Amino acid sequence: MPIHKRRVPRLLVAALAVLALTAAACGSSDGDKKTSASGSSTAGFPTTVKAANGDVAIAKRPVKIVSLSATGTEMLYAIGAGKQVVAVDDTSNYPPGVPTTKLSSLNPNVEAIAAYQPDLVVAAEDNGGLFDNLKRLSIPVLLAPAAKTLDDSYAQIQQLGQATGHQPGAADTVKKMRDEISGLVAQVPKRTKPVTYYHELDNTLYTVTSDTFVGEMYKLAGLSNVADATKDKAGGYPQLSAEFVLQAKPDFIFLADTKCCAQTPATVAARPGWGDLPAVKDGHVIPLDDDVASRWGPRVPDFLKVIVDATKKTGGGSG
Repeated sequence: MPIHKRRVPRLLVAALAVLALTAAACGSSDGDKKTSASGSSTAGFPTTVKAANGDVAIAKRPVKIVSLSATGTEMLYAIGAGKQVVAVDDTSNYPPGVPTTKLSSLNPNVEAIAAYQPDLVVAAEDNGGLFDNLKRLSIPVLLAPAAKTLDDSYAQIQQLGQATGHQPGAADTVKKMRDEISGLVAQVPKRTKPVTYYHELDNTLYTVTSDTFVGEMYKLAGLSNVADATKDKAGGYPQLSAEFVLQAKPDFIFLADTKCCAQTPATVAARPGWGDLPAVKDGHVIPLDDDVASRWGPRVPDFLKVIVDATKKTGGGSG
């Protein structure tokens, strides 16, 4: 290559150097504004989140989050806010490695919570005057109560995304859930007769009706709930009698009490008269993971998949 084409005037070199330094400085400043070391967005703060407990004002991106909700914990980690979580309550056990403590959501100890110096607390319930006490300490708290519909779940995920600076992660989580659920619903066959089920919350025969979040999952799978026929709906969580279940003759029994109450297909078959139920005789007693079946967070598609997989080859009820 000719020498004259490799030479650059000194003034031009100096000018290029200044431009490079200026661009680097601007890029660094912009990056500091938009992205933290944890990968979450610092833009958009302060912000006000419209949650179940009203408008929640958050002055800056939270760096110390305490979760008093097992579902809330799963949502936070799913959207990418896990590194900001410093403590979770004693029921939060997923994903593996969460900073579980002795904090209780049922009987919250405000002093113990405040000891973690949180700049955001997430809770599913306002127990023991929790919210008022945290307000006195100027600690923002976001209520994410038990969902009644899938849309409630999606809304809470998006609220947490806004509250933590992870709106893209929240949007991705919701989209993934929607896509997985749509794919599962597409596998549900058209049935000539109703396929009935009984969902067991514990071995005292508490159950759910179709008017609950859990019931909505079964409706998506095209199943009919025997508990809908009970006169006392009890807010969607009635307690049935053994006689009621025996008369209803469900085609499927789903056990959401395998952990709490050690229930299995064998224990169900051993109950007086239950061995003659269609669900038992046909091998349609399905054990569930209690946690997955009771939480309304990112693992909802996992719950629906178990239901769909167990029932999609069934074309009609036993009559």
